[in-house]
Amino acid sequence: MKKIVIPLLVFTLVFLNLSAVRPIPAAAAPPPPLEISARSAILINADTGAVVFEKNSLERRAMASTTKIMSALLTLEAGNLDRQFTVDSMAIRIEGSTMGLREGDIVTRRALCAGMLLPSGNDASQAAAVSVSGSIPEFVKLMNERAQELGLRDTRFANPSGLDADGHYSTAYDLALLTMFAMGDEEFARMTAQQAMRVEFGNPPFGRWLNNNNKLLHMYEGAVGTKTGFTDNARRCLVSTAIRDGVTLIAVTLNAHDDWNDHMKMFNYGFSVVKNQPVDYDLSDFYVNIAGGGKERAAVRLAEIPTLALSDAEMRLVEIKAVIIPFIYAGFGAGEQVGLLEFYYNGRLLKAVPLVTAEACESPAERLTFTAGLVQFWRRSLF
Repeated sequence: MKKIVIPLLVFTLVFLNLSAVRPIPAAAAPPPPLEISARSAILINADTGAVVFEKNSLERRAMASTTKIMSALLTLEAGNLDRQFTVDSMAIRIEGSTMGLREGDIVTRRALCAGMLLPSGNDASQAAAVSVSGSIPEFVKLMNERAQELGLRDTRFANPSGLDADGHYSTAYDLALLTMFAMGDEEFARMTAQQAMRVEFGNPPFGRWLNNNNKLLHMYEGAVGTKTGFTDNARRCLVSTAIRDGVTLIAVTLNAHDDWNDHMKMFNYGFSVVKNQPVDYDLSDFYVNIAGGGKERAAVRLAEIPTLALSDAEMRLVEIKAVIIPFIYAGFGAGEQVGLLEFYYNGRLLKAVPLVTAEACESPAERLTFTAGLVQFWRRSLF
C-alpha cells in the first residue's frame, strides 16, 4: 500500500496593505539633473533595476570592450575554470589590447577571464570563446542566445572582444541589465573589483600580474568594477558598479569625452537619492493560531527592523507578503519563528525577514497527542 505523507507545515500567503508600510522620508531633496558628457548614459539601482538617471539610454551604439562582460560571464558559467589547456594559435592573433598570450601558451579559463576583465585582452576573449564553444562563431551564437534570455532587446554581438563590426551594438540600458546579472556571479564580481591580479600562463606557465584599466577603483570610494572599453567608432565606453551604505548602483556611459567624471557625478547623485532606509510597518492584525493551548492565537512581530536600498519613489511600489504557518503547538516562547515577511519590487524578492511570536504560550498540564491536536485545530477552523 502506498504511504501517504502529510506535510507538517502548510504555508499560507497573506498580502499586506501597502498603506501599512511607510518609508521614512529622505532628509534632503534630490539634486538637480546632471550634465553628462556621454552621448548615452544610465544609472540604475542594482537591487531593483529601477532607473535613477538616464540620457538616451535606449539608443543603440557600439559598446567596445564592455562586450567582454558577456564573454567573461559565459566563460565563468562554462566551469572547469582551473583546467589547463593550450590556447588556440589562430584565436590569439587579433589586434588591440592584449593580456600577452603567445602561441603554445598553457592557460586556464580563470586566467582568461582575468585577462578579459582587467587589461581587456582581446586575445583572452577569443581564446576563451574557442575553449568554451569550439569556435568563435559558435560562441557568438551563445552570446546572442544569452542576451535574449536576459531580455536584452537592443543588443547584438558579432564577436567576443568588442572590436568594431557591423551588427555589433547595445544600449546603455541593456548593458546595465547585463551587469546587474553578471555581478550576481561571485567570481565575476571578485575579479572585476581587483586593481591587479596574479595569474599564471605561458609555456611552461609562470606567475605574472595583470593590471585593471578601471581607474574608478582608486578614484571613487565604493567603486567595485566593472569594465572599460574603447574603439575608434565606439569612443570611450565605461560600465561601473559602486556600493555605499548598503546601496549598489550600476552606471553606464557610451561615447563619452569624460567618462570618469561622468560616473562619479552619477554615483554622487544616485547615493543622494537611493538610501538604505528602515521600513515602518504595522503587523497588529496578524497572528498565528495556537493548537492545544488555553489561547487561540498569538501575536507576531518581526525578528528585526528591515531596511531596503530604495528611493522613496521605489518604496511606494514595494509589494509585501506575509507567509505564516497555519498553527503552532502550545508550549513555545516569545521569538519562535512562525513565518516570513517578504519584500518584492517588480516581482523580484528584495529581502525576507523572519516573523516570530511576540508572546509565549505555556502548554496545558495534559499535552494533546499530535493527532488530537490536529483534530482540534481543524474542528475549530471549520466552525
